[in-house]
Amino acid sequence: MNITLHKPIFANRVTAPTSKSAAHRALIAAAFADGKTAIRVTGAGEDIAATIRCLSGLGARIEERPGEEGCSWLEVFPVSRPTQNAVLDCGESGSTLRFMVPVVAALGIKATFLRRGRLPERPMEPLMNEMAAHGVRFSENSDGSLTVEGRLPAGQYTIAANVSSQFITGLLLALSLIGKPSSLTLTGEIESAPYIDMTVKALAAFGSTPERTADGRHYHIQGCDKCPLRSPHILYPEGDFSGAAFPLAAGALGLHPVTVTGLSFDSLQGDKEILTLLQRFGARIDISTEHGSATAFPSSLQGIEIDARQIPDLVPILAVIASFATGKTVIRGAARLRLKESDRIATTAAMLRALGGNVCEMPDGLEIVGASLHGGTVDGANDHRIVMSAAVASLACHGDVTILGIGAEAKSYPAFFELIQSTH
Repeated sequence: MNITLHKPIFANRVTAPTSKSAAHRALIAAAFADGKTAIRVTGAGEDIAATIRCLSGLGARIEERPGEEGCSWLEVFPVSRPTQNAVLDCGESGSTLRFMVPVVAALGIKATFLRRGRLPERPMEPLMNEMAAHGVRFSENSDGSLTVEGRLPAGQYTIAANVSSQFITGLLLALSLIGKPSSLTLTGEIESAPYIDMTVKALAAFGSTPERTADGRHYHIQGCDKCPLRSPHILYPEGDFSGAAFPLAAGALGLHPVTVTGLSFDSLQGDKEILTLLQRFGARIDISTEHGSATAFPSSLQGIEIDARQIPDLVPILAVIASFATGKTVIRGAARLRLKESDRIATTAAMLRALGGNVCEMPDGLEIVGASLHGGTVDGANDHRIVMSAAVASLACHGDVTILGIGAEAKSYPAFFELIQSTH
């Protein structure tokens, strides 16, 4: 499905969708806790649905009931006896796959993970190699699925931290389900460190906090014999800053302020940096900690330099903002984006060029010179962040913006296009 937008009007006030990162972790911990947990979510997308499918496939019972103000409650009844020979559909969710593979191995069952889209191409080797060294067996199947069998034992684990923090999260979750204590050591540069912090916080909510050294490189996990996961009964995962980045950018680029509610300003999410980055661009941002809201105002913007190593998901929308800023913006440290739902460096550059932007693609980022964008036709590349970034760009383009392949936004922000009203 395609859409054409001509200087659309963006909603004045929106509620941030629930953080995917927080929701994935809460759901997995809840599925192996000692009792029912109710989790409040807003705007859960396809990635969260994938984690729910996988946990249900393992024997958890997860029921959804409507809540107030457009939210839902997910009631998680934990796994009592894991399903043997489970078939688990991850859709296109890298988080689901990388979290659930070690969890399944910790349970000691055989399971086949279905992988769709570009998911079979996304790297798993550092995680699989470390698990294989501890006796877990893997089979790459001709249909793109992955079969895992064998039991992950307690022990000493080491993994490179510069490929994906999701490998580390998966191991921390899994080792918390094994009876005896284990250790985990991280090597290399630690990228996306805030997401590891979120995992520690999620486990702490269930009474099983991993102990770690001050440098964040060594973790001691006590194991479920000593620290079983205990349900907190009710959880309110925070709003998603990576999702909030799109309406906040709309406020900075559009004709009227946009307020985003449902945010926590003591959040560990790395993408909270969108607030600081918008301010560095020159945007006026008003924050209300009392109401959990941030408002972005239409502003004159100036190009900046950005290190994206800890915030790779923000790059497409930051590139759009940069295209309307005076001068040059350089974004570096985002090489991992080439292994996302699309080669996100290439597809971001292609989006900007299609709209008349001045962009140079680098191995690990983009160099963008602000220009007056005329509009055009953008290939959404089946990538939710490209689709939503192009829609935000349409607010300030002179002409029509046609986006090919909308629907990808359902992966993280299914209600996104309800916030935009085209004047075409």
